[in-house]
Amino acid sequence: MRAVIVAIGVAFLVSLFCTPIGIRVFTALKAGQPIRTIGPQTHLGKKGTPTMGGVVFIIATVIAYVAGHAVLTTLPSQQIAQDRPTITALVLLGLFVFCGAVGFLDDFIKVRKRNSGGLSARGKLIGQILIGGIFGVIALYFPSTMVGLEGQRISDETVGSTTISFIRDIEWADVGKAGSVIIFIFVIMSMSNAVNLTDGLDGLATGASVMVLGAYSIIGFWQYRHWCADPAYNTGADVYCYTVRDPLEISMIAGAAAGACVGFLWWNTSPARIFMGDTGALGLGGLIGGLAMASRTMLLVLILGGLFLIITMSVVIQIISFKTTGKRVFRMSPLQHHFELAGWSEVNIVVRFWIVAGIGVAIGLGIFYSEFLAANS
Repeated sequence: MRAVIVAIGVAFLVSLFCTPIGIRVFTALKAGQPIRTIGPQTHLGKKGTPTMGGVVFIIATVIAYVAGHAVLTTLPSQQIAQDRPTITALVLLGLFVFCGAVGFLDDFIKVRKRNSGGLSARGKLIGQILIGGIFGVIALYFPSTMVGLEGQRISDETVGSTTISFIRDIEWADVGKAGSVIIFIFVIMSMSNAVNLTDGLDGLATGASVMVLGAYSIIGFWQYRHWCADPAYNTGADVYCYTVRDPLEISMIAGAAAGACVGFLWWNTSPARIFMGDTGALGLGGLIGGLAMASRTMLLVLILGGLFLIITMSVVIQIISFKTTGKRVFRMSPLQHHFELAGWSEVNIVVRFWIVAGIGVAIGLGIFYSEFLAANS
């Protein structure tokens, strides 16, 4: 627990105090966010606000992860050796960094060309498929041996699973390793694009991501405390435990990312001094998708990230309606812009959407915990 708290604290402080540096650097580089002229006219006043702020909280998360592991090495003997970086960390931080890199390229092109076009849809798609495929293969084809205090082998779990999962793996839903890699790619693409669509109002995607990441930090730590690989817990035939690879890593990375986003939110909330850009949005989405796969909660993320799902569906509904009937369901999609054009203030939309995000997280955590209660009743 101490390592998780340290990681959260370090990420928050690094992000809080380094974001102003990022603001000055990106302003000096004239990396201002281009504004679409077809969007709400209130956004035109944001022209020139520096973007690519996601670089700051991605770096802060990596630094915090290293700090968390430094704490683990100073603690007395652990039940399970967790004081070394693992394949889980490679997959999760790799997704965060490389999905962020795709977003950085998109932001760079926007800034360079001084328009909101950025990287082509095909370019983004190819980048996401490659990243999802590479880390999907690592997650499914490279088991990492878990070693106990006395050097004995405990398990050879992979980061991902060959079965579809909800709160845990669904035994009958085995799709094989190749199928799992395809699903892994789909989840990463879906989540990264969902967070990207949610971004667009000051602090909206950042605040919603904090809640989802915080939930995954709780889930990861709970799984660590009830871990099938832990001999101190896994005793008796009726014990209820989680078959997850490196749950403490999941908790630490999710907590660090949440802390980093809170520090960034200090400067990103209305009126934003800096935007996360596609750098931050694609990175956060990739990380959340990775957390869902690593914690074996693939379908639960649809509830935990309910706001992301709602906003994504608003775009899908708008496209389908316009292509089939020629009519629009919403004044503009994604959904947050519909309410802007309806006369809602930006702050009201953000706060109310945060409430929706919080409800989704609360329901998701409730479902996760209720299964444990039911099994132990």
